[in-house]
Amino acid sequence: MPEGDVLRLTAARLDAALRGAVLVRAELRWGGLGDIDLTGREVAEVVAYGKNLLVRTTDGWTVHAHLRMEGRWYVARTGSPEAEGRAPRVRAVLASARWTALGENLGMLNVVRSRDERRLLGHLGPDVLADALDVRAAALRLRDAGDGPGVSVSEALLDQRRVAGIGTIYAAESLFARRTDPWRTVGTLDADELAALLLTARRDMTVAVMHGLEARESRVHGRLGRPCVRCRTAIAVRQARRPPEERPIFFCPRCQAPQPGVSRSV
Repeated sequence: MPEGDVLRLTAARLDAALRGAVLVRAELRWGGLGDIDLTGREVAEVVAYGKNLLVRTTDGWTVHAHLRMEGRWYVARTGSPEAEGRAPRVRAVLASARWTALGENLGMLNVVRSRDERRLLGHLGPDVLADALDVRAAALRLRDAGDGPGVSVSEALLDQRRVAGIGTIYAAESLFARRTDPWRTVGTLDADELAALLLTARRDMTVAVMHGLEARESRVHGRLGRPCVRCRTAIAVRQARRPPEERPIFFCPRCQAPQPGVSRSV
């Protein structure tokens, strides 16, 4: 599933294409949204919140999209073959006279008044990439929100109700960087330790936003069986969360070994 850095890069690309432009084509191929006509409206901005994309118009409407596992947005020059968007996988088309943004395989699509965005996002924790992130408050929410402090720290990092934007890549990488046992219960970590995890994820995601996804550095994620870059122990993987929402967390069994006497989620 695309993580917060992907959404930031996607929002920046769409914002550059559509901000200040009037929509000459707007097709929302999703359930009851087909009758909503946004043509003639001016795009105020395109922003990301966690794993959510928000296209806002100057007259107070918001198109909200979530990519889920396979979704993506791309931009093509209006009038080009790439901008036609006739394939069934294209679920949204928003076009100015110059550029067309197309959403493929989207996992969620809504249209609401911008003042009502909280109906869609109010259950989420703070965006880990927010400019004004209160790290200590986010750390306390990471510990206490959702299902409480008894779950594993890896599961807490993946829980968007606690903090929005972190997925399997940055959960695994931040836990590895801090030498934290992924299955330790989140309630056994103090606020400073949790803040350090969030700041590590935020730093790594910011690098990807600034320099592109090719700047991502994978030290454990996707490296099953390969030697740890620190101790040469074979990297392992275990599932966090319960079916059908389980997600793989890669880790080093030695560098991130359980601490004696510290409770773990099983």
